[in-house]
Amino acid sequence: MSELKKNDLTQLESRIGHHFKNKSLLEEALTHPSMDAHCHQNHKNYQRLEFLGDRVLGLVVAEMLLRRFKTEDEGDIAKRHTALVQAKALYEVAQMLDLGTYLSLSRGEHQSGGRHKMTVLADAAEALIGAVYLDGDLPPAKAFIESFWRPQMESFEIPPIDPKTCLQEWAQQRGYPLPAYVLLERSGPDHSPVFIMEVRVEGLEPVTGTSNSKRDAQKIAAEAMLESIAEYINKDSATE
Repeated sequence: MSELKKNDLTQLESRIGHHFKNKSLLEEALTHPSMDAHCHQNHKNYQRLEFLGDRVLGLVVAEMLLRRFKTEDEGDIAKRHTALVQAKALYEVAQMLDLGTYLSLSRGEHQSGGRHKMTVLADAAEALIGAVYLDGDLPPAKAFIESFWRPQMESFEIPPIDPKTCLQEWAQQRGYPLPAYVLLERSGPDHSPVFIMEVRVEGLEPVTGTSNSKRDAQKIAAEAMLESIAEYINKDSATE
């Protein structure tokens, strides 16, 4: 590893508040799966650590929410939890850390904008949590999560509603069938797929959402549909 790379990682360690005893864990958390194909060998990439980080994040965020919102019921806590562990929240933390600059990517993934992709950065942020946990156990991982996720937690005055849930409730209130989500297209390599999902609601023009995961593409489509509904309602109100 070059001296510049070492200095870069030291800077990242300072930002997250944890200096690794096992530097290879940090390197693994920052290695994109595309490096396997690029180097024609089995690299340790961030996927296994991402799996662990997802579970650690879920646990710590759940505890944070129970301590902070002592009078809310399980349903409202669940809504807050979903918002804080989803890709968008992880992406925001990754941006604060400037995580994309530290990633090891294949040339193709770099050229396709991998350092700025929401899914790539969200996955790497989860992997970083997993690496911190393995290197120092729960206390440093918990400190890292609390430091970067608390501002997001405090930003929701009321429990946020997932756009898919919001669209479903809107349809049910009007006696419509539930929104239907259809996969229109899947492209890209296995380590960085692109999904185009379409949402269909009775009486409305279908809209699409694109992302590196089906779930996020569905959410983007639902958000777009809600925006089109708002525009439709506003136009109706203006003509009355």
